[in-house]
Amino acid sequence: MRAALSILGLVIAFAIVMGMMKKQAQQLQAPTSVGAASASTATPDAVRRQLQQAAQQAAQRASEAMP
Repeated sequence: MRAALSILGLVIAFAIVMGMMKKQAQQLQAPTSVGAASASTATPDAVRRQLQQAAQQAAQRASEAMP
């Protein structure tokens, strides 16, 4: 009886983990396809601006994090 309950617990935990993985995989797929579509239509200048903005934001966050 104890072994059966242990196996049942493992099966339930596995089902929960698989459900969470499926949800996360769906969330990852949506932005990737949108990002790929926007990147294919973006000009090199637009990409350069986005990279510069991202670098500036990262530098700002790093400076704010330092006391």
